Amino acid sequence: MAAVLLAGAIAAEVVGTLLLRASDGFSRLWPSLGTVAGYAVAFVLLAQALKGIDVGVAYAIWAGLGTAVITVIGIVALGEPATALKLVGTALIVVGVVALNLSGGAH
Repeated sequence: MAAVLLAGAIAAEVVGTLLLRASDGFSRLWPSLGTVAGYAVAFVLLAQALKGIDVGVAYAIWAGLGTAVITVIGIVALGEPATALKLVGTALIVVGVVALNLSGGAH
């Protein structure tokens, strides 16, 4: 169940981050409110996930996979450049998250 909550936290963070971009510096009301709601849901779900996953592992997965997903969305859907350094950095994030997960982060 903790993994499902963590996945939900990652999804909510990704939505919040996409809405943050759409908020245009918090100058647009609805995307700004969506940003706040997305991050609030993300933190609530992350807090619940921490009942079953070590904090270091959970936070690394949450932050790392959220970053990787946002990077891919930026490249694929938002037309951001896919530089070699960006792709290598994203791959290293995913490798780091997998390594932490393999360390046995559930309790």
